[in-house]
Amino acid sequence: MLNLSPRDYQKSIVETAKNANTLVVLPTGLGKTLIALMLSIDKIQKHPTKKILMLAPTRPLVEQHLQSFQSQLPELYADLQLFTGSIHANKRKSIFQTADIIFSTPQCIANDLKHGLYSLHDVSLLIIDEAHRCLKNYDYTSVVKSYKNQSPIPHILGLTASPGSEAEKIKEICAHLDIEEIELRTRDSEDVKPYLKEREFQKIEVPFPVEFQEIKVLLKRIYDKNVDLLKSKSLIFGPVNKITLLKLQNKLFHRASQNDFTAMHALSLTAQAIKISHAIELLETQTLSGLNEYFHSMIKQSNEKKSKAVQSLVKSPEFNACLISLQHLLAKQIEHPKIEELAVICESEIKENPKAKIIVFTQFRETASTIVKRLNKIESIKALTFVGQAKKKDTGLSQKEQKEVIEKFKSSEINILVATSIGEEGLDIPEVSAVIFYEPIPSAIRKIQRAGRTARLSPGKLFIMITKDTRDVAAHYASSAREKKMYQIIKDVQKELKASKTLKNPSLSDFE
Repeated sequence: MLNLSPRDYQKSIVETAKNANTLVVLPTGLGKTLIALMLSIDKIQKHPTKKILMLAPTRPLVEQHLQSFQSQLPELYADLQLFTGSIHANKRKSIFQTADIIFSTPQCIANDLKHGLYSLHDVSLLIIDEAHRCLKNYDYTSVVKSYKNQSPIPHILGLTASPGSEAEKIKEICAHLDIEEIELRTRDSEDVKPYLKEREFQKIEVPFPVEFQEIKVLLKRIYDKNVDLLKSKSLIFGPVNKITLLKLQNKLFHRASQNDFTAMHALSLTAQAIKISHAIELLETQTLSGLNEYFHSMIKQSNEKKSKAVQSLVKSPEFNACLISLQHLLAKQIEHPKIEELAVICESEIKENPKAKIIVFTQFRETASTIVKRLNKIESIKALTFVGQAKKKDTGLSQKEQKEVIEKFKSSEINILVATSIGEEGLDIPEVSAVIFYEPIPSAIRKIQRAGRTARLSPGKLFIMITKDTRDVAAHYASSAREKKMYQIIKDVQKELKASKTLKNPSLSDFE
């Protein structure tokens, strides 16, 4: 009746998950949803009167899981229901009573539980997708807590491509989900290798032009001046980066709210340093047009007198010298060397294989737009941006528009998708022949999710673009180091869980 063809590693993981709360760490594209489906079938067979609840962080991802279950289960096998905020609360209440498997975002369930619409007493299995998000102050946490309190026999399955590279966070995820077993697989695992195709990796290095270096020197002068003043006030010590500045900003906000004038001045210096740090990042790793847009947004804020920090920045001779140099480069139609190098790679890939599909990942929406404009000048390329929903006055794609872009990519109406972080997590994007990182990212989680888009069913390529002698270099090595560290930490936590389980459930052999 059920036409499933699980791989050996999926069968092995499901056997573990049948008997214990399990965290499954499996790279993108290796079939986490099928593991969830197989465990759900087992639960329905054992407890036909109970329910299964599957949570995912975004509505498109929830809809994708529902469609996946529908496509692999016979029509009348189980009552599958999608919960969204657009369904009236009373309707959700009645649907919950009769449904067998419910697919929802955590926000929807958390709100319903808060209003007492139903209880999770009859849920025999809770599936948490993108389980690395199950940390403090997230709706996932409150749903899990309610489930553990309300269900007489709670059973949890957590799914993630990467839980992060910090031991404390991995332990915290395990604690929230009452994890008893971790099932870890990588592309190099012996039982996974036979199912994967070769992935060719190329590091593409571009020079940091001398003209760009001149602008950086001016920006660095403003940055150093502000940081030195903060150090002279003993507010910050040692090496300083954007993260240390953001942490300091949070501390100063609290002090400034109590009318601490020293903190208010320090807050202005910190804000200026953060803004210049961002400007240097755009110059080194992104596009000149993005830096120009950022400069003009600061000038606009200054003219509107929205921030004293910005007014001070815009008045500085260094800022104005940067602006003049930047306008001079843009007038000569000079752009970041990554843009041309990217165009060469994409044109070459499509020439080599006219049916090729490529995803280019980048951090910023403005960069995505600049890339698409350049790529669409090439005759063989049809590119579109794939970004999240609009924020405030920002441009973005609605969920309906996102779906339309994915459909165009699936049907080959377009052959290059230029995506921001929304393209990283779980969305039903087809297999691609190449993934290009416009910039390396220090996060192990995001690197694994991006890279997992290729070399699943057919050989693929992974390109990472790096501007020499810039923060790109550090970010590239940081993500690789964090990925290795993450797998080692998971193995250590695995051992700890096994040891604590043995202590809780001593076997007969322990007494012999």
